[in-house]
Order: sequence, then structure tokens, then C-alpha cells
Amino acid sequence: MTTPSRILAAGAVTALASLGLAACGSASAGETITFAAVPAESSATLEQTFGNITELIEQETGVTVEFQNASDYAAVIEGMRAGQVDVGSFGPFSYVIAKDSGVDIDPVAAPTNDPGVTPAYTSLAYVRQDSDIRSLEDLPGTTVCFVDQASTSGFLVPMKGLMDVGVDMDADIEQILAGGHDASLLSLDSGSCDVAFAHDTMLTTLEESGQIEPGALRAVWESDPIPEDPITVNTGSLSPELAEQITTVIREKANKPALVEAGICESEEDCALPEETEWGYLAVEDSDFDSIRQLCDVTQAQACASVG
Repeated sequence: MTTPSRILAAGAVTALASLGLAACGSASAGETITFAAVPAESSATLEQTFGNITELIEQETGVTVEFQNASDYAAVIEGMRAGQVDVGSFGPFSYVIAKDSGVDIDPVAAPTNDPGVTPAYTSLAYVRQDSDIRSLEDLPGTTVCFVDQASTSGFLVPMKGLMDVGVDMDADIEQILAGGHDASLLSLDSGSCDVAFAHDTMLTTLEESGQIEPGALRAVWESDPIPEDPITVNTGSLSPELAEQITTVIREKANKPALVEAGICESEEDCALPEETEWGYLAVEDSDFDSIRQLCDVTQAQACASVG
């Protein structure tokens, strides 16, 4: 099982190496900054879907943006701590881990499919179609795929769901940390686990790409709404002026209508955004993630050791 030291202290060197980063530095307009994202699915897809966001930042600020595929949540956390990641996309739990352990970051915006709807998503538990499992209460004695100990919808929220129905994660089930939301569901589909947790759009993505046959998996549980993944700026590595400029750009122009107007996308239909976001990004603040801190208080998850 992954430990907090892997996520934070001991993860620092490995995390920075996985990003191809070295000594600390500071970025300003006209220079190169690094944008890193945590893996929800394949790295190629990750870089492609963030491409319009990074191009927007370049166009509006004059900096060159180098995108980095992170190997895991620790890579982005430790990269920002070391000043080698200037802008990062976190899961809400990994954001809280980073922020509350002293990393100088501010949340900027989170994705939404509708500009009138507060950014949120859910976690689901899936089983194969022929499984006898009907609810979380049926999980004792099974093998369960999670994403990563620093994953919100792939670990922390499922942990709370299991606690609510009296399932002990250590004593009642065998845990597998798959490393990504896609890997969690693909492991379930292949028979490597009996149950798998993932965020609410991952199964549709895998079905549409042909990696999982439609109808092969079914959901047996869905969580309450979770704050969406924030894009954050590193106030420790960026100048105040550039950090504010990037913040304004993402909050006001990181949406499909504005990207089309800026000439970055030809049309809204062909404008790809991360996690198949249908509209774009809305502003968020640190207090929007207090519900994650409350989950830490309740679950006392190992990865929460640095929170608070």
C-alpha cells in the first residue's frame, strides 16, 4: 500500500525526476514556465486535452509553456514545492495535501460543463455486468481497485463511502492501487479486481475509445458531489504580476466560446478540454475545498497526515 512518505517526503526526488526537472528557478513573462497535470488517463490524451489551455496562456502572457505529464500525484505536489512546476492541475484532495503541507499555491479555476453550474463531479464504484455485487455492503472478501492514495474520487471519497456502510478497508477487502482512473476500470474489466472506483466520466471515455465494451461494467454506488479539479498557480515560483495574469486569463478565457474567439479553436464542437469538459473553467477559492479537509477529519486517511 502507498504511504504518506511516498506521496510527500520520499516522493520529492522521484517526483522531480519523473518530471525531468532539476534546480529551483523563477519564471516571468518572456521566459519558459512548466504546466503539469496529474494522470486521470493516458499521457498522450492528457497532453492533447490541455493543449488549448497551455496555448491560451502563451498567447495571453508571452511566456512559453512546457507541458509535463506527471507520473503520479506526488510528482506535481513535489514539483510545485521545489518551484519547478509553475501551473498545475490537481485533484481536489492532492490540492489540499499540497496547500496544507506548505506549498505556495493558489487555486485558480475548475472545469464545468455549464457556466451556470458550480464545478463538481462524483465518484462511482463499478463491477462487471455479471457480478453478484449490488452495493458497497457486498464488498467484504473482494479485491477492490482504487486509483492512488492522493486521489479524491479514486480513494478518499470511496474510503468514506466504505466507512459509512461498516466496511473496513484494511481488514475486509484486498486493495489494489491502479495508478489512474482508466487503469482502475481496465483492471476491473480484465478481471484483476472485483470492484473499481473511478470518477464519473471515465467509463464513458473508455467505452467511446473502444477500450471497454459498452455495458460490460455497471455502477453499484455513486458519491455526493465533489469539488472539481482545480488549476493552481505557484506563487512561490511565479512573479506576483505573472501569477495574477495567468489567473485572470484562465478564469476569463479558458472556455470554449472564448477559445474560439481567440482563434485557438476552430469551433466549440472541436475544442478539446481536459476530462471532456463541455464548456470551460470557473473561478474557485481555497475555501471551496474545505469539504475535502472535513473528509480527512472523518476518515483519518494516511495521505491526510500533512493536512491541517
